[in-house]
Amino acid sequence: MFGTFVNVAAVIIGSMLGLVFKKGIPPKAKDTIMQGIGLVVVLIGLKMGFGASNELVVIISLVIGAILGELIGIDRRLNRLAENLHKRAGGDEGAFIEGFVSASLIFCVGAMAIMGALEAGLTGSYQILYAKSALDFITSMIFASTFGIGVMFSALPVLVYQGAITLLASSVRGVLTDSVVSYMTATGGLLILGIGINILFKKDINIANLLPAIFVAVFVTMVAMALFPGFV
Repeated sequence: MFGTFVNVAAVIIGSMLGLVFKKGIPPKAKDTIMQGIGLVVVLIGLKMGFGASNELVVIISLVIGAILGELIGIDRRLNRLAENLHKRAGGDEGAFIEGFVSASLIFCVGAMAIMGALEAGLTGSYQILYAKSALDFITSMIFASTFGIGVMFSALPVLVYQGAITLLASSVRGVLTDSVVSYMTATGGLLILGIGINILFKKDINIANLLPAIFVAVFVTMVAMALFPGFV
């Protein structure tokens, strides 16, 4: 849970700074900072991806995961959820609600939130959550300078959402083998790499629809271990 607490603190402190600097953050400074963070995200994704000893397992997991993600329409559903929440964010407290809703969606929905919490629960490492905290710090500062104090309250969903995933992962850690965890991590690492590429090159790799690959990797690894001992 420590990584989640760091993330929550980053959102709160970033929001407070954003409220102080209400005139906004210079766009050029924001871009430069984001590029630096993007490079770190790429590094983390590469380090995680190299943990797989057999790339075929990762390829199969990504292909099946992509198919499932497209069939479910994760990206489409998330966008629809965001649109519906924004439509309801009207009235006198529109800015507060919009800031809270927008920040909560950005901080909670995505591969880094899921993979970071899983990594913390399964391996006790906080690399992803630390990188995510840096990103959320900058984002909360910018958002709070625009929408106000509502952004600060988005720290609560971050605490509940990521904390729940971390605790769940911790509870099943004893059931999963080292190989399963390694391939989950490697598959998730490629998604993290995709996020870094999106940040650096302003691409639109559909990370959301690839999210099922992380969990597909569990079953693919188990089947490979059962049918082809030594394959993984």
